[in-house]
Amino acid sequence: MARKSKYFSNENVVNKKIWSVALYIRLSQEDSDNGTEKQESNSVTSQKTLLNEFIEEHDDLIVYDTYIDDGFTGTDFNRPSFQRLLEDMRNGNINCVIVKDLSRLGRNYIEVGNYIEQVFPLFNIRFIAINDLVDSFKNPSSTNTILVPFKNLINDEYARDTSTKIRTSLNGKKKKGEFIGAFPSYGYIKDPKDKHKLIIDEVAADIVRKIFNWNVNEGLGKIAICHKLNDLGILNPTGHKKLELGQNYNNYGIKDNTYTWTPSTVRNILNNEVYIGNTVQGKRRTKSYKVHKVEVVPKEEWVRVENTHEPIIDKETFTKAQELSRRDTKVSQKTNELSIWAGFLKCADCRRAMNKKSSTNKSGSKYEYYICSTYRKKSNKLCTKHTIKEELLEKAVVQAINLHIDLLINTEEIIKQINESSFQNLKNENIDNMIIAKQNEIAKISNFKRTLYEDWKNADITREEYLEYKQKYENDIERLKLNIERLQNEKQKYENQKQSSNKWIEKFKKQKGITELSREIMMELIDCIYVHDNGNITIRFKFEDEFKRCQDYIENNRNVLELKAKAV
Repeated sequence: MARKSKYFSNENVVNKKIWSVALYIRLSQEDSDNGTEKQESNSVTSQKTLLNEFIEEHDDLIVYDTYIDDGFTGTDFNRPSFQRLLEDMRNGNINCVIVKDLSRLGRNYIEVGNYIEQVFPLFNIRFIAINDLVDSFKNPSSTNTILVPFKNLINDEYARDTSTKIRTSLNGKKKKGEFIGAFPSYGYIKDPKDKHKLIIDEVAADIVRKIFNWNVNEGLGKIAICHKLNDLGILNPTGHKKLELGQNYNNYGIKDNTYTWTPSTVRNILNNEVYIGNTVQGKRRTKSYKVHKVEVVPKEEWVRVENTHEPIIDKETFTKAQELSRRDTKVSQKTNELSIWAGFLKCADCRRAMNKKSSTNKSGSKYEYYICSTYRKKSNKLCTKHTIKEELLEKAVVQAINLHIDLLINTEEIIKQINESSFQNLKNENIDNMIIAKQNEIAKISNFKRTLYEDWKNADITREEYLEYKQKYENDIERLKLNIERLQNEKQKYENQKQSSNKWIEKFKKQKGITELSREIMMELIDCIYVHDNGNITIRFKFEDEFKRCQDYIENNRNVLELKAKAV
């Protein structure tokens, strides 16, 4: 005679209380840390087999549904299938919950105890943990025995210990620059030979290069870049990973499946150090093995390792993108492009941004001008107009750049004369000779100091004389060391100036003779432009500190120039 199914049906078993059963199965990563045998014993298939065999042996148990949470930690009870089980419990669909053992219900000592002792009894739920011999109906005392909280405590401690080991292991990998995430940033994929190493995904990398080029070299803002990408029909990172790479990737921040680009996506790409070959991890963390709420980690605590993989973007381009991002820039609503002045033009008094406006002169010609945003938007009592026409502004800036370039070329020539001067070389030789002389003097005094102790022991000098001379020699040696350090710093300062004076000046020299401005030139040469109330401007060029060092170097070596002039 065929056996009847033990799963939910309308047939009743006579003279027995019938239990509507929820079979609960859970498996997480922590269950695979004790070897293959342990992993297999806790597998979903193994748990399901054990539970079904138990059901077959008891006629009064009818399965309502099986609830499986695969890949969810036992310390967090906000699991989808477990929450569905609770909903069926509240709706009266089940009155019995069966698990393989207590650890399947959870590994949080307090929460497991709360469900067994409070929640399940409140809803008249029979609870069975097969391997732990717990049955709240047949043996009510089994849930109250000291073994239940003790086993729950062990499960809790196991979860804590496993969490600590996992965190320690992952932190070690982070510090070595090994990638530990599930999905790499757009533009990279995991190396098939080493899942902790990133290699370039050329299809996406090409888009990343375009994004940086549009932003840095063509002056496009994030919104304009989004429009460009969407108009070209390029899938956003989520779409690329799902549809083109075939990855099981979900971005829960996106509510639709159109796979269109957004300004925030572009911003994240422009700010991501991964594209210059750096691995930055540990930006978020869970509070503890029990509290799974994710918190943002302060930037100074991020784990940052340089040069861990092949870069897509060079560091100079990335730095320019960061500078653009830091500036207060807005894209024109009419052209959807970034003005060359955006983020550069400031009021000289309130230091706020200047706003662009349009007007018409008496002849009917239209012109653009800039006005202080504080005056325009807040109050004329807080600041004055500080207006300047864009046409005049560009002419003034072009002229100032060319004058500054001429000044730098002249500065470079003077430094070259100093560096190549025989008087300067003689000065360096004198410094070397002075260093050698002072080193010899230290050696001489050190020798005197060594014989001093013997003189005292031989009674050639008194103890007081010994201590007096010893202190004097030590003071002399310390003074000479400081003199040597000063001379070495002076020489190194000269060498540094000699080697690096041309590097930053070249950035200006390549723009010599410009007649019009571009966003690229502004980014390369200018830090800020201040507009005064009378319409004058003050330009703060980049590399001001380097220029000041050049001027100081020339001033400190003016005697070399004077000697050279007399020699001629």
